[in-house]
Amino acid sequence: MQFHHHGYVSTDPRVRPAEGTGIDRPDDLPDEVDVLIVGSGPAGMLLAAQLSQYPSVTTRLVEKREGRLVIGQADGIQARSVETFQAFGFAERIIAEAYTISEMNFWTPDPADHARIIRTARADDDPHGISEFPHLIVNQARVLDYYAEVAAISPGRITPDYGWEFVGLTVGEAERPVTVQLRRADGEERTVRATYVVGCDGARSRVREAIGRKHIGGQSQHAWGVMDVLAVTDFPDIRTKCAIQSEAGSILHIPREGGYLFRMYVDLGEVPEGDHGAVRATPLETIIAKANDILGQYTLEVKDVAWWSVYEVGHRVTDKFDDVEVGGDAAPHVFICGDACHTHSAKAGQGMNVSMQDGFNLGWKLGSVLTGRAPEELLATYSAERQVIAQNLIDFDREWSGLMAKKPEEFSSPAELAEFYTRTAEFPAGFMTQYTPSIITGDDAHQRLAEGFPVGKRFKSAPVVRIADAVPAHLGHHAKADGRWRIYAFADTEATALGEWAQWLSEGADSPLRAHTPAGTDPDSVFDVKVVYQQDHSEVEIPTIPEVFLPRVGPFELIDYEKIYAARPEDDIFESRGLSRDGVVVVVRPDQYVAQVLPFSATAELAGFFAGNLLPA
Repeated sequence: MQFHHHGYVSTDPRVRPAEGTGIDRPDDLPDEVDVLIVGSGPAGMLLAAQLSQYPSVTTRLVEKREGRLVIGQADGIQARSVETFQAFGFAERIIAEAYTISEMNFWTPDPADHARIIRTARADDDPHGISEFPHLIVNQARVLDYYAEVAAISPGRITPDYGWEFVGLTVGEAERPVTVQLRRADGEERTVRATYVVGCDGARSRVREAIGRKHIGGQSQHAWGVMDVLAVTDFPDIRTKCAIQSEAGSILHIPREGGYLFRMYVDLGEVPEGDHGAVRATPLETIIAKANDILGQYTLEVKDVAWWSVYEVGHRVTDKFDDVEVGGDAAPHVFICGDACHTHSAKAGQGMNVSMQDGFNLGWKLGSVLTGRAPEELLATYSAERQVIAQNLIDFDREWSGLMAKKPEEFSSPAELAEFYTRTAEFPAGFMTQYTPSIITGDDAHQRLAEGFPVGKRFKSAPVVRIADAVPAHLGHHAKADGRWRIYAFADTEATALGEWAQWLSEGADSPLRAHTPAGTDPDSVFDVKVVYQQDHSEVEIPTIPEVFLPRVGPFELIDYEKIYAARPEDDIFESRGLSRDGVVVVVRPDQYVAQVLPFSATAELAGFFAGNLLPA
């Protein structure tokens, strides 16, 4: 963490000074806002945390509940989400309170006695080492608390406006084209005019309905009971994630944070035609009895139930994620995120995670447009990018939930489910997303120079050493959710190409730093430029490092020494990420996805790339 560059700080450095709209923020909803977020779920709270980094943007979040969420239905946190938590500054704290999944065990009927179940497989949760972060289980309410804290202590000082229910909206032609009607429980009504509205209001989204978007898909005619319980049992893997299949049905068992609580998804079987939702009235006692039947020779004595529900598996994707018709050239002004866009089973642990990535994708784009950094065309990339991801999620979840619902005799072998879990581990961990070429993602013409950083996929962090103080660091962990683009230069200390490229970046007439960095701001206010040398840190002398990697920041123009790194001999990033020893430039978007891979000689291409997605300062 860096601070003191604006003067000595003796208080909590995470609490940054209020700026712009964060100064004397009014308690009451204003009549006009730049962004109105509807709903304080995972996507909405992440959006608020992201937009709080843009204090010149007036952002308000309305929520029909009267206060914070007490207990949430979602609890699975994939490693990609933990990477996102790191960008917002709370990964270490939430890891400390969460349950960490290290393996998944699989139970099937005993061939010698089908009334009993036996453990038939153990699978590592991350068999491919795709992230340095773990797979976590933690209550959704706590995730929202952390994002709410970030939003409240960041310069924009955003806090939810509780007790306001969304009624409807219309889109016109005014400077603030979206007119929103809100209502309190006591009947008070308000009209708010907004430049942009984001509906994060769940599967029954009224914002989605207001813009005429359709949730396409249906039910799978299979029901599950889910319960968070405190119980006494002789089942030996009660603190390990398990897929349990017996003659009586299936259970997906997930230990929860705190050491005692756990969740069970209990198979209630096929839903008959004409049920019309009657299965949702299944009593808790029936779910507990069914769980005991499935556990075979083991018993489950439930002592307390924190939460429970019954649901039918549904798979739906909204036809578009904004208010512009396909092929239309108008700029979107209303967006939807999270469950308003995609719904599916809970057993793959994807809902909250994908929702947060929706918010992360959209947040920096809204901030960039509203601060004049990027053209309005940038906003069209949100629906284009995220709808594809949502459909991929639905396809995966349909296969996974279908496997979980199969009877033991329907599998080709007892190991089939475990093999699928291991084979597809990268998808539920959140790392199969790969954005296609657009104004913010380039092509793979130079991919051979950085094979471990595929263009369009998330930037996979790696260990390095900070040159100034010899401190081991993870390169990607320094990238905060602050809306800046990252430009990484990987090179040899003796490479003349690096020096020439760095000089161009500092002084070139067409340099993106000169073209897009506003006058009077820090030189790294738009682009966070870093260098990683092949040599050991002890072989690199700071006076030889180009000045573009040692920017002067803050009112005192202090030198930032945390942009210069070296490879670790025992874990060489050039080897692990397939980086060219001749040098390579890797550009990373504000939401941590690789946007370009270029040689040092491709200065015109780098300048042209940013000219296509940023406005002149």
